[in-house]
Amino acid sequence: MATLKSNAPSGPLADKWRKHKTEIKLVNPANKRKYEVIVVGAGLAGSSASATLAELGYKVKNFVFHDSPRRAHSIAAQGGINAAKNYQNDGDSVHRLFYDTLKGGDYRARESNVHRLAEVSVNIIDQCAAQGVPFAREYGGLLANRSFGGAQVSRTFYARGQTGQQLLLGAYSALSRKVGDGGVELHTNSEMLDLVLVDGHAKGIIVRNLITGAITRHSADAVVLATGGYGNVFNLSTYARGSNATAIWRAYKRGACLANPCYTQIHPTCIPVSGDYQSKLTLMSESLRNDGRIWAPKRKEDAKKDPNTIPEADRDYYLERIYPSFGNLAPRDVSSRAAMRACNEGRGVGETGLGVYLDFADAIKRLGEPAVRERYGNLFDIYHEITAENAYKTPMRIFPAVHYTMGGLWVDYNLMSNIPGLFVMGEANFSDHGANRLGASALMQGLADGYFVLPYTIGNYLADVKPGSRPKTDRGEFKEAEDNVTWMNQRLLENKGKEPVSHFHKRLGKLMWEYCGMARTKEGLETALQKIPELREEFWANVKVPGSGDTLNQSLEQAGRVADFIELGELLCRDALTRDESCGGHFREEYQHPDGECKRDDENFAHVAAWEYQGVDKTPLRNVEPLNYEFTKMSVRSYK
Repeated sequence: MATLKSNAPSGPLADKWRKHKTEIKLVNPANKRKYEVIVVGAGLAGSSASATLAELGYKVKNFVFHDSPRRAHSIAAQGGINAAKNYQNDGDSVHRLFYDTLKGGDYRARESNVHRLAEVSVNIIDQCAAQGVPFAREYGGLLANRSFGGAQVSRTFYARGQTGQQLLLGAYSALSRKVGDGGVELHTNSEMLDLVLVDGHAKGIIVRNLITGAITRHSADAVVLATGGYGNVFNLSTYARGSNATAIWRAYKRGACLANPCYTQIHPTCIPVSGDYQSKLTLMSESLRNDGRIWAPKRKEDAKKDPNTIPEADRDYYLERIYPSFGNLAPRDVSSRAAMRACNEGRGVGETGLGVYLDFADAIKRLGEPAVRERYGNLFDIYHEITAENAYKTPMRIFPAVHYTMGGLWVDYNLMSNIPGLFVMGEANFSDHGANRLGASALMQGLADGYFVLPYTIGNYLADVKPGSRPKTDRGEFKEAEDNVTWMNQRLLENKGKEPVSHFHKRLGKLMWEYCGMARTKEGLETALQKIPELREEFWANVKVPGSGDTLNQSLEQAGRVADFIELGELLCRDALTRDESCGGHFREEYQHPDGECKRDDENFAHVAAWEYQGVDKTPLRNVEPLNYEFTKMSVRSYK
């Protein structure tokens, strides 16, 4: 059984991070040059951490499967980044951001981590502005803010609809500077396929070059994973198609606990699915909900009508009706379930009946079309490219879709997993968002971890590692891990099946969405836990992977990732089945209040569920970290 010790510092909540920084062990500047750190991933978390660690003097090796860090999925976060600056003078504060984040996560996150995130947020904006990130500004020159779901203040900084891309360019410039001066050794087109443990500590990785097929060993004094989320286990999602879970899944199979895998975020403003041919879904930024109004027809018979012909009296602005305090900016999980209810009642719009309207008619009337174009023009352009519809004239059609995963590898307050020396950042860990993430908090966490948290806390571990004790790659542990990777690749390539990898990924996605998507039931999850192992057996018996492993082979890449997704999907359903409550993005239909809201069970489930791998075809062990709220009272989460 794994030991799950949060290592959160004692003392008043507002003093914990400051106190911790004064008490943790340090590595002196001369010794930092003697340590090597591997960072896997080069999105916001990976790039910012690599650059900052190198700036401190550590030798850093960064591995990314893209041809450039600029292709990381972080660029897809369009709407903004939260920070408790209170520039609008509307009552924001570090404590309010902390409370909104904790409440938004349905009281299923660790108090100390969330408060630190809120504290550090105020530094992120200054850091990024100094790098030249072109945040939107008010007429007088001050940085502008807008509102996002789950908050009653304006705390979201943005760069039109390109916030993630602009922030990544800032982090990439910092990374490029350290690559240029030799502080970071950048390995592109390189996919981590296994984690190497030496005497129980993470000391290296096994990597495949996606262009040449070469499999190589790399050692370090510590390993950092910043590889994003696992939402593509559902096949159709808003994730970039290449996003995968392989790095964290291979670490899980080496002993790292995977925490709360069932916490999946469904985003309410995705362009609806249009056909089986689709490879991914496209998000309309949450920022649109500042001025757009969401509605569905009141009557079933109006669902197929032209929306512009439906009179105001026959429209149900259901978020404004049900959640008057937050209206169209209700949190994502709440808004998504409300849309699902409208569609289940037969009031859904579009050809499939799986859609509601996001309407800008009132905003255009109030502000004028030029002002709306200035704020959201690129998003309207994206919508037009995909649907051939003009959202200035006809309301957008939206429907919920998988967007983010709050679960991930378990980490303590220092961002270290239960495997010593293995650190995990950003969406790849579980730590800050509980059961539901508030909009604009993903970018905040990724940069907080990379710029301001890990560079402090990794020293606490390395201070106890003797300089120069880094293992050689000719050790048996490296050979065993490399042999494991080679064996799996050969097994896939030599399989005599008939179906392409995509065939199995689509089937897995449909199973996951039907039985473990927006709504879950005991019976449905039990069905999934019967069908997914059958799909896994069929995958290994009938998947076809053409080509060889000695060159570029995207079928081989995808096969390994889908094999991991199938196993992860089973664990995700198992986690959802054992959590007999509804909270945030985990909605069990058996556990809801009469009004359809989540019914939590704080007595039995106010804890983190961290699953520990036990071997092939063996039931994983469910470890528990209690969530002890010292400074916040768990209460019924209401946005009404």
